[in-house]
Amino acid sequence: MVLLRNSKILVPVDGSKTSARTIAAIVENSEHFQSVLTVLHVIDVDRLAYRMIPDFQVDMVEQHARSTGRALIEKQANFFREAGLIVDTRLESGSPREVICRIANEEGFHLVILSRRGTGVIRDVLFGSVSNYVLHHVACPVLLF
Repeated sequence: MVLLRNSKILVPVDGSKTSARTIAAIVENSEHFQSVLTVLHVIDVDRLAYRMIPDFQVDMVEQHARSTGRALIEKQANFFREAGLIVDTRLESGSPREVICRIANEEGFHLVILSRRGTGVIRDVLFGSVSNYVLHHVACPVLLF
């Protein structure tokens, strides 16, 4: 039984171990995801900002982050392609939680499949997490791993 045929599914990735486990779970259950998967990586611009770095080095750091991000999403997308899934890739910059929500809501995605880092329930409640934020700010269902 195919659960999600002809649906738009957003799969944000960050290169973490939990993200890798999420991808493995999707591949393992690939028969349920006969839709286009959009693999998204968001370059966290807040993490790139550092006041002591001269402007020319900030540009260099951003270029490196883009190059690394492109390599990451292609690597992750290849796991899906090898499982016979249809994949689109996307690289964006900004606050990951806000970019994921904006794309999911404005572009009519039917599902977001997201890994949860597991930094701790109390930390998530006090400071928030990307997965917690997305869970509460997108119009479509969110599948957390």
